[in-house]
Amino acid sequence: MSPRIAVFTKNRTNPAYEAARLGADRAALRLGAATLHYVPEQPDNVDEQIALIGRAIAERSDAAVFVPVHETQVNDAILGFARAGIPLVNIITRTIIGERVCFVGSDDHALAMDIARYLFRRLSGRGEIVIVEGTPASATSHARLKGFHDALAEFPGIRVRASLRGEYQRDVAHRVFLGAADALRGVGAILCANDAMALGVLDALGSVPDVREPPLVVGINAIPEAIAAIVAGRMLATANFDAMTMSAIATEAAVRHLRGETVPGEIILPVHIVDAANCSRWNVPFPSRQCPTWQEVTDRSP
Repeated sequence: MSPRIAVFTKNRTNPAYEAARLGADRAALRLGAATLHYVPEQPDNVDEQIALIGRAIAERSDAAVFVPVHETQVNDAILGFARAGIPLVNIITRTIIGERVCFVGSDDHALAMDIARYLFRRLSGRGEIVIVEGTPASATSHARLKGFHDALAEFPGIRVRASLRGEYQRDVAHRVFLGAADALRGVGAILCANDAMALGVLDALGSVPDVREPPLVVGINAIPEAIAAIVAGRMLATANFDAMTMSAIATEAAVRHLRGETVPGEIILPVHIVDAANCSRWNVPFPSRQCPTWQEVTDRSP
């Protein structure tokens, strides 16, 4: 009988999680497994994810690929996986309680530092910027914000005029940036903690009259729409946060574990900065992107 892998993502609004679901499906199909997706209808909703964990346990999933919607508020529910004998492979945001077979993710601090340094060098080390943060409930947001500020410490000529909270959502970033647009005129760049928010900022900039020199905009994730914006010259760069590969590798880790194989306790993907010079590799829709193999990823992981 095919193993059934319960795949938990945080929402249906962030393209990174669309990619994660696709990656899990592709890996499961290749390995003769089946995926069951558990996604809150309200983005990042704690109560919904707790209920979904209970449903996956009741439906006797063989393993779970899991990202928590909140750093701590689903902890009690996470313990239910171990009680039910369901091995858990954790992706993107580290769980801080319970048992896990493996964590598959990225170094969010390094991603943020690298994209910020890239931007600050483009500004020749001086000027004013705006930071657009993610949701405070997300560990990735904390790590990325710290990475931005650690990079700022290396460039004393860069000043932050404002830090806005875009909740990792395109429409929220659009709204908050548009609301602050008059106070932000003349800034040199916008440093966004993900691509969805960078696209929201670009949407807002398109609505602001008399913007003679649009600020440089960077993000994190390398989603197809962001790559298209880079190709069109509207966005400067992004850092590749490859949720599709993370989920695909995590699904393979779950299947390998169920087969009795030993898997690494942690798999960390490398950082890649994507700009106009190298974006052709990423300039395809998610279904056409290729994931690296298990061996390629595990060989490169620190």
